[in-house]
Amino acid sequence: MRGTTFIGLFFCFLSFRTTAQVKKTPNLTDIKFTVQEAPEWSAMLKRTSGWFGGDGIYTIPFNGLEGKQANQRDSVLFIFSDTMIGEIKNNTMVPGYKMIHNSAAILHGNLPDKKQMNFYWDKDSKGNAEPLFVPHTPKTDTADYYWLGDGFVNQALGNSVYIFGYRVRNVSTDAFGFREVGNTLIKIPAGSRPPFKNVKQMDTPFYLTDEKGDSGSFGEGIYVNTKKAGAQNPDGYIYIYGVKGQRKNLLVARVLPEDFEQFKKWTYWDGKKWIADMNAAANVTDGVSNELSLTDLPDGRYALVFQLNGMSTTVGMRIGASPAGPFGPVIKLWDCKPDLLEKTFVVYNAKAHPSLSKPGELLISYNINSTKFIEDLKVHPNLYRPRFIRVKFQ
Repeated sequence: MRGTTFIGLFFCFLSFRTTAQVKKTPNLTDIKFTVQEAPEWSAMLKRTSGWFGGDGIYTIPFNGLEGKQANQRDSVLFIFSDTMIGEIKNNTMVPGYKMIHNSAAILHGNLPDKKQMNFYWDKDSKGNAEPLFVPHTPKTDTADYYWLGDGFVNQALGNSVYIFGYRVRNVSTDAFGFREVGNTLIKIPAGSRPPFKNVKQMDTPFYLTDEKGDSGSFGEGIYVNTKKAGAQNPDGYIYIYGVKGQRKNLLVARVLPEDFEQFKKWTYWDGKKWIADMNAAANVTDGVSNELSLTDLPDGRYALVFQLNGMSTTVGMRIGASPAGPFGPVIKLWDCKPDLLEKTFVVYNAKAHPSLSKPGELLISYNINSTKFIEDLKVHPNLYRPRFIRVKFQ
């Protein structure tokens, strides 16, 4: 629905029974908004030298204010997973380009200004590009590499940056010939800057498998529901979202910020209460993507943003009554078909970036890739990068 408006009634407030004071579920269906492209943000990541492509793209404000727009004095950390490094000339990749498994950038301020954004990756002894983060945990195999999940600044633990790192291993030469084999946490001390040489890495129990063969992981999205992070209705918890199985079921965990590294203190929503058994966590909704976001809205509800069914042309949103749901039906925000210049192009992993969003708006990114990766990059060298849209709530 490019440039169109989703029309609906805008119910803003939770209501209460005056006698029993029982909170009712807010309206999870109706919301009024407009949506349009954000070409200035898309253009910021269209580059021809050094970093010229990547996906993943989570944003972490260094000031820890997850729920508010950064200002011109602030800096925002961008983290990317698979990344292209090299040169593009005459709309062609120059030989010598290289794909690495993760990278980062720091944007100074809140505007899409290329001059205010610096990209980072590591280098080997010969100056060749290497990923910033390489798995070094007791459970790591030599063939493992990191795909990065969401992250945040933990203001209760010395303002360290915590990022989920999924240990991934190649199993074939197919386009999707890889699988996750473990879940870790990467801890970056406050004040550290790329290439982040003094990080701590921890194996976690948050990679899920069951007897049906379904697998999943936590860390696909994080919502920091604390006063210090700028949450509107803070309860003091960090909410961590997991995605499991072919149906892309959403799971929810929570923990106090000071207990974030104490994995036995995490609890999981079973649909009625918070429990200690991760394997009994409820599927609170489905059809989400392996990267997503949850953001509070001005009216007290929550926007869960994702790519519908994991990989499709639809950027979707569900409205939630709380960080753990219940969540309403899918609201289709955006049709990405015009970005698919070739039949081999795919779209995935939409999410919102509240620290880059103006009040009353959500800046949302989604990734473009190809099932014939390098073959298509030779023709469309800038295809492999996020695109952005802007949702304005009324």
